[in-house]
Amino acid sequence: MKMSSYRGSVLLSLTLLIYLHRAAVHGLLCHCDICADSNDTCVTDGYCFTSTSLHRDTGVVVHAYRCLDRKSFFPMEFPIVCSVYTHHTEEMKVECCNDSHLCNLHLVPSLATPITTTTTTTTTTTIHTSLMPENPQGKGTVSLGTWELAVVIALPIVILSVIVTIAYNIWQKRRRSRHQLPYRSEDSIEAPDHPILGGVSLRDMIEMTTSGSGSGLPLLVQRSIARQIQLVEIIGKGRFGEVWRGRWRGENVAVKIFSSREERSWFREAEIYQTVMLRHDNILGFIAADNKDNGTWTQLWLITDYHENGSLFDYLNRSTVDTAGMIRMTLSIATGLAHLHMEIVGTQGKPAIAHRDLKSKNILVKSNTTCAIGDLGLAVRHDVATDTVDIPLNNRVGTKRYMAPEVLEELININHFDSFKRADVYALGLIFWEIARRCNVGGIYDDYQLPFYDMVQSDPTIEEMRKVVCLDRQRPSIPNRWQSNVALHVMSKVMKECWYQNAAARLTALRIKKTLANLGAAEDLKI
Repeated sequence: MKMSSYRGSVLLSLTLLIYLHRAAVHGLLCHCDICADSNDTCVTDGYCFTSTSLHRDTGVVVHAYRCLDRKSFFPMEFPIVCSVYTHHTEEMKVECCNDSHLCNLHLVPSLATPITTTTTTTTTTTIHTSLMPENPQGKGTVSLGTWELAVVIALPIVILSVIVTIAYNIWQKRRRSRHQLPYRSEDSIEAPDHPILGGVSLRDMIEMTTSGSGSGLPLLVQRSIARQIQLVEIIGKGRFGEVWRGRWRGENVAVKIFSSREERSWFREAEIYQTVMLRHDNILGFIAADNKDNGTWTQLWLITDYHENGSLFDYLNRSTVDTAGMIRMTLSIATGLAHLHMEIVGTQGKPAIAHRDLKSKNILVKSNTTCAIGDLGLAVRHDVATDTVDIPLNNRVGTKRYMAPEVLEELININHFDSFKRADVYALGLIFWEIARRCNVGGIYDDYQLPFYDMVQSDPTIEEMRKVVCLDRQRPSIPNRWQSNVALHVMSKVMKECWYQNAAARLTALRIKKTLANLGAAEDLKI
């Protein structure tokens, strides 16, 4: 009997040594109350734990001794149930340890408000949790309390909400970027509190950064200026939207605000203004382009030089000009159009550009009464490499009153770029007629009128203009008194050569410029 007891003790010792060795090699040895086949022990790479729980039906306090594997941790860095506060509710308390083998054997977690003091150890009760599935080796699992369960449920919802919010913000940013120019920086870049080139005027800034003939200000400077402009008063309205007088660091600027349906015109005009070597004294000075998103709608801004005299249409309505003033105005317009039509060859060359909507309302009068051509929203460029026009065209574009005969009859060759330049020259002749009527010679001048004012209604239709211009071949009337004045006589001759029915017979903008320059020189000598 003693020998049998001795052998049993030896066998138990050997078994314990085997498990201690196994624990030393594979992990921590813990007391396990449901592991009878492994001598009431389990091995884990995590923690040993002891739990005290209250059986809801019987009110009996139950102790459980188990292993908590690392794969069952939540979160993965450190399990909630083994936090420094321990898992503690009125019906259960869990304590963990990993400082020594079988350390949980001496842990006795006590409930905060136990209903009964009767305790027992069971090998049949298991504590279930979604985080710790049943272990095939017999290691126990631990249940979660109210707080941990709330975290488990809420955490995926919070993560999903964050992902959805980030995705929505990215979508909004890409949506807004569709309104941005291709040369714009990301919308998240805000303008600095002060312009990059502080202490200089807009003219100085443009000359310093573009050498007076480049493709516009640096993009960040454009954005900086646009974000600092204060709108003062509305000065005009058109098919595109509104024009405001704005202020930037004490300087006046013109802000053309396009409506959302005119986005293509805004984009196109800004793109044309960015053309290399387009800047010219007789082309409206471009400063910046920007889109202003206030969260509800997007405003499309085009910022240019401000000219207090307004458009040529406004100026001629309220003022007359003398002979020198007429020549100065017409020469400046012809010079601007010649530069627009001119192709400059070179590495930093400029393509030929046709305006397609030339009229007195699209020309600005500067303080020295010279003019600058504006409103390039319908302009097209000539691609020399392919000898094509750079955008799909509608052959009936512009203001009906100023349309050339071939445009009215839809006979213009849209694949031949010179056709568009000739249509511009036709409109130029009508503008010269408007100016010449207001030329005050010896106190004699005519009231301001639009071309064909006595032949069509105020807002003529295509059919009306076609009948007058193409079928009847009528042109604005030239008063006989113009023939007695050298300057007006030359002007009338130029007009007629601008509005020939045959487009190929019309003068070029460069030829008109030279003729008016010679007239100006002759007038100076006469004076």
